[in-house]
Amino acid sequence: MAAEMIIDMTKTFPDRAPIQACLRYTVEASTVLILFGPSGSGKTTILRSVAGLEWPEDGRIQFLSRIWLDTRSGIRVSPQDRHIGYMPQDYALFPTYSVAGNIGYGLGALTSHDRNKRIAEVVELFKLQGLEAAKPRELSGGQQQRVALARAVAPRPQLLLLDEPLSALDAPTRLHLRGELRILLKQLAVPSIIVTHDWTEALTLGDVMAVVGEGQIHQVGKPHEVFSRPADADVARIVGVETVVQGQVIENANGLATVAVNGTRLKGLSSNAIGAAVYVCIRAEDVVVEQAGSGMTSARNHLMGRVSDIAPQGVMVQVTIDCGFPLAATITRGAVEDLRLVPGASVIAAIKAGAVHLVPRSVG
Repeated sequence: MAAEMIIDMTKTFPDRAPIQACLRYTVEASTVLILFGPSGSGKTTILRSVAGLEWPEDGRIQFLSRIWLDTRSGIRVSPQDRHIGYMPQDYALFPTYSVAGNIGYGLGALTSHDRNKRIAEVVELFKLQGLEAAKPRELSGGQQQRVALARAVAPRPQLLLLDEPLSALDAPTRLHLRGELRILLKQLAVPSIIVTHDWTEALTLGDVMAVVGEGQIHQVGKPHEVFSRPADADVARIVGVETVVQGQVIENANGLATVAVNGTRLKGLSSNAIGAAVYVCIRAEDVVVEQAGSGMTSARNHLMGRVSDIAPQGVMVQVTIDCGFPLAATITRGAVEDLRLVPGASVIAAIKAGAVHLVPRSVG
C-alpha cells in the first residue's frame, strides 16, 4: 500500500464560508504539496489543522499510518505528538534568542552535547556559519527565513509545514531563495506542505498542487498540469496562467533566453543556463493575435499558427492557437470578427519577451 496523506475536514466560522477540504495524495521522502489559492481561500486554516493548531469540528487527518484527527473516533493528537516542523508566515523568531538559541529551541529533550551537535549540523546545512550569536534583528530577511526553516527542521520532523515561506522577502531576495529552498527541501528528504498564492513558487517548489478556493479543494495534480489544464472555470480563474508548457533553454545572452518548445522558439527574460529545463508560462491576456501577412509589431516573438479552438468567455473570447504547442489568447468578440477567426485560420501570435516567464523545473 502506498504511503498517503489524507485530509478530510470541515471547519466552520461565524463570519465566512466553512472550510470543507478533501484531499488524498501519495507521499514519498521529499514530496512537496502546494496549497495554492488567493488570500482568504482557507489555505492557512488547512495547514494549521494539519499542524494541530486548529481543530476542525468534523473530519479525519492521517499522515502515513498515523491518524492525527478522527472526530468520530475521538482521536485528537496534540501538535507536539505529531512530530511536525512548522514555519509561520512571519517566521515568529524569538527576538531575545540568538540564531543558535532559536534553532535549538525544540531540542530540549537532547543532552547538551547532542543538542549542540545538532545545532552545528543545521547551521552548516543552512549556511549560517558565523551568525550563531546574532539576534534576529541583526539578520537580513533571507537570513531570518533560513533561521526559521532551520528551527523547524532541527528536531527532524516527519512532516514540514511552511506558510508563505517567501512572502516576507523583497522581490530580488525572493527570486534568489526560491531555487535555494527547492534544493534544500530535496536535500532534507522530508515531506512538505507549502502554502502560497504565487504561481512561480508553486511551479518551482511543488511536486503536487491542490487548488483552494472559498474553503474547498477544486483540483489536485502536478503543478504544471493544473496550470495548463484547469479542471473548470473556477480553477482557471484561481490559477490565472493559461499556457504552461515544458521547454529547454538553447541560447542565453544579455538576460534574454531563447527556449525551444516542441520545435518552436521563443524569447523570454531569463538567466537560466543553456540546456536548463523550464516551464514556459504565458498569460492569455499577453498574447496579441494578428492576421498572417499583416505588419509585425515590436514584440520579440511572432509565432505562426492555426486557430484550433474559439471559446466565448463572457464579453471576451479565448482563442487557442496551435504554434507547435497550444497557446491561449484572450481577445474581444470584435477582434474575432475583424480578424475573421475560425478554426483552421492561419494567424500570428505576438508576445513580448517580458511576458514569456521561464520557471526552472526539476527533471529528477
